[in-house]
Amino acid sequence: MNNIPIEYYLILSALMFAVGITGVLIRRNAIVVFMSIELMLNSANLSLVTFSSYLGNSIGQIFVFFVMTVAAAEAAVGLAIIIAIFRNKLNVNIDEINIFKW
Repeated sequence: MNNIPIEYYLILSALMFAVGITGVLIRRNAIVVFMSIELMLNSANLSLVTFSSYLGNSIGQIFVFFVMTVAAAEAAVGLAIIIAIFRNKLNVNIDEINIFKW
């Protein structure tokens, strides 16, 4: 069986992270920004699993489970906040939302 070189995984992870950064910086919709942050977390997970597999230990893979747990909690809390803001302001555009003004 042919092994895929480590560089391919790291390049894929870097591209995923770059797409996530681009989404955070360019998009103004809160849900798209939220999905871009999740994409950046997944690219970091891919790098952790890649290095863990390359080095032959399971510490990186164990750490990925903790990152996935934090990402799941962040998804639940983040979506709840976005829904609460949408119910009050009827808008999820980041530029137009000012929660300090009533």
